[in-house]
Amino acid sequence: MTEKSDRIENTCERRFRPYPDYRDSGVKWLGNIPGHWNVKRLRFVVEKRITKREVCDLDPETEVSFVPMEAIHELGGIDLDSTKPISMVVDGYTYFRNGDVVVAKITPCFENGKRALASGLCNGIAFGTTELHVLRPLFHVHAGFLLYLTLSDHFRRIGTASMYGAGGQKRISDAFIRNFCHPIPRFSEQCTIAVFLDRETEKIDELVERKEQLIELLQEKRTALITRAVTRGLDPDVPMKDSGIKWLGEIPRHWDVCQLRRVVSKFVDYRGKTPKKTSSGVPLVTARNIKNQTIDLSLSEEFIPNFLYPQWMVRGHPERGDVLITTEAPLGESAQVLDTGIALAQRIILLKSNATKVTNDYLKYHFAADSGRMELRSRATGSTVFGIKSSHLKASITTVPPLSEQKDISKAIDSGLANIDLLIAKIRQAIDLLNEFRAALISAAVTGKIDVQPTSTPAMPGNGKVR
Repeated sequence: MTEKSDRIENTCERRFRPYPDYRDSGVKWLGNIPGHWNVKRLRFVVEKRITKREVCDLDPETEVSFVPMEAIHELGGIDLDSTKPISMVVDGYTYFRNGDVVVAKITPCFENGKRALASGLCNGIAFGTTELHVLRPLFHVHAGFLLYLTLSDHFRRIGTASMYGAGGQKRISDAFIRNFCHPIPRFSEQCTIAVFLDRETEKIDELVERKEQLIELLQEKRTALITRAVTRGLDPDVPMKDSGIKWLGEIPRHWDVCQLRRVVSKFVDYRGKTPKKTSSGVPLVTARNIKNQTIDLSLSEEFIPNFLYPQWMVRGHPERGDVLITTEAPLGESAQVLDTGIALAQRIILLKSNATKVTNDYLKYHFAADSGRMELRSRATGSTVFGIKSSHLKASITTVPPLSEQKDISKAIDSGLANIDLLIAKIRQAIDLLNEFRAALISAAVTGKIDVQPTSTPAMPGNGKVR
């Protein structure tokens, strides 16, 4: 554990009382457990075999819940919007029913906590992605306690270390699940722990939701600041004129409006098949890496081989200050190039501005404004995914203030965004701390580091042996 996680765990344990007596669990990572708890392998906690024969006698047209991976929430929860006739899903999908606990087996879904306690299923039955382990608790095991056990930090950490496979195909094995050793209290105590964690995690989740709503409001304020500056300028008393464009409205009288092709000297569209990706090499910037006017390589860490870089970037190498615009999924995210040793993937167009007409900073903010995004959407095409072609991008409209004013506008936006982004960063830090406390609370409760019972009652001690 890190020093930070140790501190959070200690804070959690100080807030709640410990059990009156502890003993050695015999499991190195676990340490001491309450004296009356027993350590068991999960194979003695969940059913050994779950078979589709349980539903083979149902009418083939019986509607059942259909659960793809995206329907499983991180940190617990499940969306049940989709149903299918059982005949369509009985082959090739994972079966489970009300009361089962489902755990994602593939990276990064396992590490991110994608699991759920199944309830409210259509006709009590579901079929879902094959990337799920199904844990059906035995009669002496509370399903809620089992869910929280799988959500605990130690289960995820140890499980992640045991994954097999390569790259993005690493998985948790069934053997890991069944051989995992964990302390199990008596059933009534499991119920108490599950109810306690339901209540406490709900409080934490409500706090997180409020903070996320505050971030959304700040993001709206962020966009409004940019939009105001690039469509009205900085002087509230400047004379205005009709732009002639319905969605743009009035603009300062001394500004111009023109197509991008008039102010951008070069458009580089990186179309074609992306080279085979590798675990190291030249960082590949995809549409997912461009967000809030920055390039964040941590959002999608992908690479192409060094020897393929020259032929992939033959259309033009990015230079410091160049503007990148995403053409779909998502449409219209923009950023400037700061580090030149990068490769650009499909769905990104690089723009080299005409320095005598528009600055790169101003151009970047043009796309970040509501007005710029509306302009792109008006020229996008596609039935399921909206995207814009290079030819349509060239014909899109932008406002063009004098160069000196563009620089003043960009500086003002930079200053305003710095304050907003600082607030957003602090709120995100608070959310991270809440989520870490949530994880520590779950781990402490399910391993007996804290006693959450209303009153402690004496219990017979366990024998301490791992079954």
